[in-house]
Amino acid sequence: MPEKITTGEIAKFVDGILEGNDSIEITGLAGLADGVAGQITFLANARYERLVEKTKASAVIVPCDWKGIANCTIIRVKDPDFAFAKLAEMFAPPKYHYEKGIHKLACVSPEAEIGKDVFIGPFCVIEDRVKIGDGTVINAGCWIGHDVSIGYKCLFYANVSIRERTKIGNRVIIHNGAVIGSDGFGYFRQGEVWVKIPQIGIVEIGDDVEIGANVTIDRARFGKTVIGNGVKIDNLVQIAHNVKIGDNTAMAAQVGISGSSVIGKNVRLGGQAGIAGHINVGDNSIVGAQAGVTKDVPPGIMVSGYPAMPHDKAREMHAHLMRIPKLKERVAELEKKISELEKRIENKNNG
Repeated sequence: MPEKITTGEIAKFVDGILEGNDSIEITGLAGLADGVAGQITFLANARYERLVEKTKASAVIVPCDWKGIANCTIIRVKDPDFAFAKLAEMFAPPKYHYEKGIHKLACVSPEAEIGKDVFIGPFCVIEDRVKIGDGTVINAGCWIGHDVSIGYKCLFYANVSIRERTKIGNRVIIHNGAVIGSDGFGYFRQGEVWVKIPQIGIVEIGDDVEIGANVTIDRARFGKTVIGNGVKIDNLVQIAHNVKIGDNTAMAAQVGISGSSVIGKNVRLGGQAGIAGHINVGDNSIVGAQAGVTKDVPPGIMVSGYPAMPHDKAREMHAHLMRIPKLKERVAELEKKISELEKRIENKNNG
């Protein structure tokens, strides 16, 4: 973290256009709502635009075409998210330096192949024929099953479990408690008894993948469960056997993907979205939060709702559902009026 940096220096660093005081000293980062003097914040989502005028931060990073009101210095940039991410790296505490070598309390098989500059923490178990690439860090309490292959410069946080024969690429980050390569949920009925189907496949993870805390990725029944390059997986996600995830796809927390589904490249899955088995989700599509996907999703569209449908149609359906209470009242009123008219007609006919 820099000892002192001014708004003018920040504008140059993020390749932005400064409007206001270029000599304000910035000491930290904050959100729009909780920023204070000496901090810088940013606007990336138009829904928070009203907070810019109210923020107490000393400076705000905004899009180039932003036309709102600010009572502080602003810095215009093409991409506020990217600019703020660069600043976050600048202001972040120094990265923890892991010592090289194997902790005396780790249990490492003599058949394992350990690369250069690797750190293996206390109470880790590294089984037979495991291969670990140069510069990889495996923190305390991790368990790596036999015949697992791990690339270089990976980072596993505490208590990660990697089951046998899993293949992991380079620069992969796996957070606490994740389980990679557990058995797929495969059974068949024999009378009234569930009989387990052997899960003899593997999990294969590409390069530059990040896997959140307590994520579970099941091994294939046969063949591979595949996580492509650059995939980002939030916490508490379940990926079932034989699923294939395309490159640079991202999914938020509590997504569930059933067996043998194929998720394309550059797909975004919102929190708690559920994908049924044997579904294809096309490249560059978006699945909204809590959507229930029961049929294939074409490339390049957004779906939401349950069952998932094109987002505009889902919004229309939701609007209709919200009108049901008033429609119910109107129907009740009409029924009452019809009943009164029927009584009048009956009385008239009897009179």
